Amino acid sequence: MTWHPDLAARLHLLDGMTSWMDLDEEQRARQAAWDAPHGEPESTPMQIDDRRIPGPHGEIGVRIYGPVEPGTDRPCLVWLHGGAFIFGDLDMPEADEVSKGVVARSGAVVVSVDYRLAVDGVHFPVPHDDVVAAYRWTRDHASELGIDATKIAIGGGSAGANLAAGAALHLCDDGEAPWQVFLAYPVLHPILPKPSEELTAALAQAPKVLLMGAEHREDDEIGWINENYLGGPLAMATPYAYPGLAESLVGYPRTLIENDEFDGLRSSGEAFAEALARDGVEVEQLCVRGVPHGHLNRVGFGPAKETVARFAARLNR
Repeated sequence: MTWHPDLAARLHLLDGMTSWMDLDEEQRARQAAWDAPHGEPESTPMQIDDRRIPGPHGEIGVRIYGPVEPGTDRPCLVWLHGGAFIFGDLDMPEADEVSKGVVARSGAVVVSVDYRLAVDGVHFPVPHDDVVAAYRWTRDHASELGIDATKIAIGGGSAGANLAAGAALHLCDDGEAPWQVFLAYPVLHPILPKPSEELTAALAQAPKVLLMGAEHREDDEIGWINENYLGGPLAMATPYAYPGLAESLVGYPRTLIENDEFDGLRSSGEAFAEALARDGVEVEQLCVRGVPHGHLNRVGFGPAKETVARFAARLNR
């Protein structure tokens, strides 16, 4: 249980912090230094097109990334950023850098989805419906986008991974299973499964400010994040909202799950991987060592580049 060297050198910046909320000016400066890029952003030339597409709750924003040279029958990834269902956008590194990195390394097309956030009275199933609609739009416009309609993967990070996994389950039930599913540090249960002894020991080594839910209730729930997404008590949760609740995952697409070592959500990803394997689904699970939750949001970070390269390799299988 060793921190990645690039992060170990910055851990002192978090001294005395227990929450990202209500930071004073000096703490905000340290937060900015903690989040500062580790290297250069993605710079490969590519086509980027912002569009508005139809959805059941109104138009949905998407940003389409693809190689400069036009092509046909390319693989595609429908990608969903995270942000606890309440923040995040198409410009955050977990959206923009990941999309650019996948295109640069695979020649695939990426459709990054600006789903509705769970704010101002928006709750499940609205973000879920946006994602399902965006996947179907991508498939139905495969020829225009230069992609192979049979090779469309869906994936996301954190809350976006939840939305990707739930949309995949919904699409499977409707006979429209995606080609593959990529889940980075996902939350797939409304109440987190009990962590292993190894994970418990890892979390004990992490600054509290880096732990998902540290500013919320001190139990094994993620707290108000999940309740806010559902729009009510956790008992309301369904498998489309939290796929870890599914009684059966038979027929689910082959799946890659990447969990972060110092992340309380790891117990959810690990439990979902076990459920997939138990139901005969081809699943690859790995733990990104030395990092806390959300490593794909770190610009120029080695482990983030490695994750993107794994996504690209799977798209090019």
